[in-house]
Amino acid sequence: MPIVRDNATSLYRQIAARLRDEIAGGQFEPSGRLPSEAEIGARFAVSRVTVRLALEELGKSGLIERRKGKGTFVAGKEVRHELDTLRSFHESLILQGLNASMRILALETVRTPDRIAASLGSGWETCLFLERLHLVDNEPIALGRSFLPVVLATLSREEMESRPTYAIVSALAGLDVERAHVTIGAQNADPDLEAILKVPAGAALLVMERTSWFTDNTPAERSTFYVRPERYRFVMNSIFR
Repeated sequence: MPIVRDNATSLYRQIAARLRDEIAGGQFEPSGRLPSEAEIGARFAVSRVTVRLALEELGKSGLIERRKGKGTFVAGKEVRHELDTLRSFHESLILQGLNASMRILALETVRTPDRIAASLGSGWETCLFLERLHLVDNEPIALGRSFLPVVLATLSREEMESRPTYAIVSALAGLDVERAHVTIGAQNADPDLEAILKVPAGAALLVMERTSWFTDNTPAERSTFYVRPERYRFVMNSIFR
């Protein structure tokens, strides 16, 4: 229903009440992102000042979080990656119902860096290097750099851009990925990461390093993910017996 312009209740309070009802009804799931100020203003035919007052009203009540340069989100909405589940980074985003996509930035056969080769063992003198940008709602959320079995070079670029890492390596090897060793750390973004992830100079990033193995105990892949931390959380569920 349209807002009432001659109502004693201020326009911004009517808009805030409408958005509050829509948040409660789950209208902005699963990402939790609200429309832009311009979109809200056009919807209700009001000025951006009125929209900002409405959003400030919701912010005061703790319903939304406004992130400079990134948008407005339902408070507490975050992308989650459960570490106790063996799951590809992209698959984790898809299963949360997010509008997730990937963009290939690099795909080439290379000499495996000494540090990576030492951790993977014999047979990894060369590998397929895959660099993919992970996006949610077409906004960068993480950069993944993966060292994969060189035999994967036979796959098309389209397959590499659309399929999660575990699905790619399992399909070609005919083996399931059985286990992974994951470490989580942090580092400041270098100029390359700043440009790719669209973060400020020196911004802090989460860093996930992962090595995975097939059921026959041979290495499946080695990946590093550089993750924007604003709305991303790594989660571990523990059961005490």
